[in-house]
Formats: sequence, structure tokens, C-alpha cells
Amino acid sequence: METHVIETEGLTRILSTDCKSRRRIILKNGNCNIHRPESKRQKYAFLQFTKLVDSSWTFTIFVFLITLLSSWLLFAAIWWLICHTHGDFEPEHLPQVQKANNFTPCVYHINNFGSCLLFSIETQHTVGYGIKATTDECPEAIFVNALQCIIGFIMQGIMAVIIFSKMTLPRLRSQTLLFSKKAVICPRNNKLCFMFRMGDMRKNHIIDAKVRAFYIRAERTVEGQVLDHHQVELPVKVDECKSGIFFNWPLVVFHEITKDSPLYYLSPSDLKKNRFEIVVLLEGTTQSTGQMTQAKSSYLPREIIWGKKFQSLLNFNYDRREFEADFSKFDQVLAVSTPLCSAAYIDDYNQMQKLSGLDFTPRQSWGELDVEKFKDHVLRVCESGGENVNS
Repeated sequence: METHVIETEGLTRILSTDCKSRRRIILKNGNCNIHRPESKRQKYAFLQFTKLVDSSWTFTIFVFLITLLSSWLLFAAIWWLICHTHGDFEPEHLPQVQKANNFTPCVYHINNFGSCLLFSIETQHTVGYGIKATTDECPEAIFVNALQCIIGFIMQGIMAVIIFSKMTLPRLRSQTLLFSKKAVICPRNNKLCFMFRMGDMRKNHIIDAKVRAFYIRAERTVEGQVLDHHQVELPVKVDECKSGIFFNWPLVVFHEITKDSPLYYLSPSDLKKNRFEIVVLLEGTTQSTGQMTQAKSSYLPREIIWGKKFQSLLNFNYDRREFEADFSKFDQVLAVSTPLCSAAYIDDYNQMQKLSGLDFTPRQSWGELDVEKFKDHVLRVCESGGENVNS
């Protein structure tokens, strides 16, 4: 494997010509491709709030049913034990003869374990049919009654919160936020730009939307430490929006490749050699629920197309008198005239063209230019103030 090193602003950029592509950190569906090992305690703690929210509906409902049945049976056993200890199940103390024998039970109208189970359900969910009720004969019955009501309130509150959280999950909303499968590099206003498209499939659009992009690759510090996933934030914008974007139709987001951009020395031939990843994020507030949501995607060098632009999606329907977004063309691109060289090479070419007496022919990339060959010549031209200097 052949590697090249470029020093820029205290960091050493490691270039690799290995044919193997970079392993993706953020998958195309937005999931993070990082495994976090769990301890044994975390593996068996399946009743955690976050696990119940993130798990499937089938598993969550199954856990709810098991929890409810267990609590009903547990308290039914406690009620049966209280009544049995007090002697409520004796033949002369059954509900049919309690009034004749002048006997006060712990709980009215309890005949067997089935009656205890029914009373447990009524107590936990505060149904109160008006037949079964505790008395002041048994202090422990009063305590268990209050305890079961409190536990029932807590369980119902937790279940309601989990169900509401699952129904309004931000990740469910993010699944309707689309990113183009490919990114492109083409000129815009005479500047090379890295572009990608994003769109929203729902009618309830994202409000206060903001988009960010991060350039991730291996870097080496001045001390020689290799940073495997060094992040550089790319300034991106939509048209001339600065603070936020009006995200009511599919938009093309672009990053202008300037001298401060890590893509400044990138050429078409370098897309087959470099190993980096550009992660894009869309953040905003869901209009219907008011919750924050975030959608993510990423682009590897093999997913960046040079010299293409995205096809327009918006068309005006004269019959319905409204604009229509054709999402079938969401990933379609068109060819556009684009220099086959890096932005750095273009800037240097334009600068050298201004110097008189210099015969300079553009090449495919900055790396193909023999800088040493023209070094003395350029210095002499600069010292002479732009006068003609023969090579």
C-alpha cells in the first residue's frame, strides 16, 4: 500500500492509495456503525426505559402484559394470604353466612383465589365495581390496598409515557427525511462546490431546520499522534441562507471549496485514492409534535460524482395551480462542464495566467504539476513585478 503525506496547518494529512475503501462510520440509513459493548447487568436489564422505547412494539406490549399479569397474581396471592390468615375462607365465615354469624371479613365478598384475583385487578386499576371492598378489620389489608393503588398508578404512568414516546420517536420522523444517494462536485458561481440534496416526504415539514457537514479522515499531529477519525466541520449553506433554511421542498446543499476547505486539493483522480467520509446532519423541530429530530447520512469518495449537477424536481401543475415535487428524480443528475482538476490547481492556474510571459497548460490535478520546475521562474516573475521573464 502506497501512502503520501501532506502537512497543513500543524496537521499531517495521510493519503492512501490502497484500493480498499474506508469503512463507513455513519450508515446510509443514518445509524451509527459503532458497537458499544454492554455489561452483564445491562444485558439483563431489559426493563430499562430506553430499551423499551427503542425496542419493537411486539416486545414492548409483551413486556407490558407480563408485568401486568405478574402484578395481578402477586397481589392476588397477598390478598388470599391475608384473608386465609384472618379465617375468611372458613365455611361459617363465607359471604353467604357472614351476616348471620355476625362476622366481619378483611374484604367483602371473597370466596376463593379467583375472587382475590378479581379484587386485585379492581384495586390496581381503581375500577371499583362496588361489591368487593376492604374493611377496617385488618390493618394489613388497608396497607396493601394503599400500596397496590400507588404501584398501579406508577405502572400506568410509565406505560403511558413509553407508548407516547414510541409513537413520537424522532427517529421515525427522520425516516421520512431523505438524502441523495450520491453527492456531486461541480461549479457554482465560478467556484467548485461539493453538493448533496435533501428532501422531506411528509406534508408536516421541519421547522427551524439546520444542516451541518463533517469531513472525517485520518490525520497526524505535529507530535506524531495519528487521529483515526479527525473531524473538520465543512461550512455549508442553501442558496444565501445563513441562520436557517426554509425547508418546504427538496433543497440542494453545497459547500464552497475554498483554501480553508479540506477538499481544496481534491481532484477527480484522487477520488479513487483518498479514504475519507463526509457526514451530513439535518436537525430541526417536528411541526406536529414540537420534538427535535435529527437525520444523518454520509458519503464516501466512491459516492461523489465529479462534473454532475442535480436535476430540478419542482414543476408547476397548471391544472391544480400548485407546485409538484417529483421525487422519482431525487437522485438523478445531469452532466455539467467542470474542470478536471482540483480547486487549488484552478486558483493557481488563474493566478499564473495573470503573470506575463508564462506558458502554463492545465493538467488533471495539482499533484501532476512539477512545482520545482516552475519555482524559480515564478519567484523571478514575482520579484520583477510581473514583467516578462524568459524561462
